Amino acid sequence: MEHPYLLFLGNAKDQLAAKTAQGVADWRPEWCVGQLRLEGCKADLGIPDLTLPEAAEKGAKTLLIGVVNPGGVMNNDWTTVLVDALAAGLDIASGLHSPLSDTRKLAQAAEKHGRKLIDVRISDQHLDTGTGVKRSGKRVLTVGTDCSLGKKYTALALEKEMRAQGFDADFCATGQTGVMIAGRGLAIDAVVADFISGAAEWISPEADPDHWHVIEGQGSLFHPAFAGVSLGLLHGSQPDALVLCHEPTRTNMRNLPGHPIPGLQECMDLNLTAARLTNKNVRFVGISVNSSELDDAARKKYLTETEEKYGLPCADPLIEGMGRIVENLS
Repeated sequence: MEHPYLLFLGNAKDQLAAKTAQGVADWRPEWCVGQLRLEGCKADLGIPDLTLPEAAEKGAKTLLIGVVNPGGVMNNDWTTVLVDALAAGLDIASGLHSPLSDTRKLAQAAEKHGRKLIDVRISDQHLDTGTGVKRSGKRVLTVGTDCSLGKKYTALALEKEMRAQGFDADFCATGQTGVMIAGRGLAIDAVVADFISGAAEWISPEADPDHWHVIEGQGSLFHPAFAGVSLGLLHGSQPDALVLCHEPTRTNMRNLPGHPIPGLQECMDLNLTAARLTNKNVRFVGISVNSSELDDAARKKYLTETEEKYGLPCADPLIEGMGRIVENLS
């Protein structure tokens, strides 16, 4: 994908529905010239709203579809503006499950204007099934009580802090947004089920003994829709360390009101049980809290009480940072 990007938010129903665009804007702001929103959009990245001509004038090369929805499907309401983007000279990049070329009008417009349709979730990488064979190097994986609550941000913050502390570390992207940020990786939720653990092994291969792979987690073992991906990633990552990610104001799983959020101890216990299949020495090293819905006093109180209860360093990666959690890796 060529940058700069114009981030397309479409008609996102809330801020979380634009998490792909938000992630790119937060971690690669220098690549983003602005956002394009349709009528009814409830998300805002806090960057300039641009029309397609304005974005082209500012040098945008790619319109990046930054909206997520259940099933990762193309919204018919977007077709007209996406066709116009191709006509304006922009490529289109998407992290949706639905291939861009499956929308006939987009395929025709891309051919007519000589532009590219880039499906980040589609890979031609050959993958094997997982083996569970011990690999050299070290690995830390972020896991969660739910989906869409900060596993990617936590992994990116971990890598940043680890490098600042002198660790040999690299971020391993396992989702479409992570791939867009890192420029490499694999959208593991698009992998055929039998090969998920093998894909995780490929993403975090053998390395020098002191090298750390910082692996972006996906979904949750407690989410009926995504637990399969979470389990395969957990097995294939063969993690030495786990960081639990949690959003304390949620009561139910994302988009599933009938399924309550598990307790932190329950979540840690199940993740450890599953992880021990491929690494019997795995342990939790910290708890990462998405405190975006808490005020400052409530955040500090929650972090203090949680740390005392579980005996693990507890922090919001965007406020306190990952310093103490990284120190606990040693």
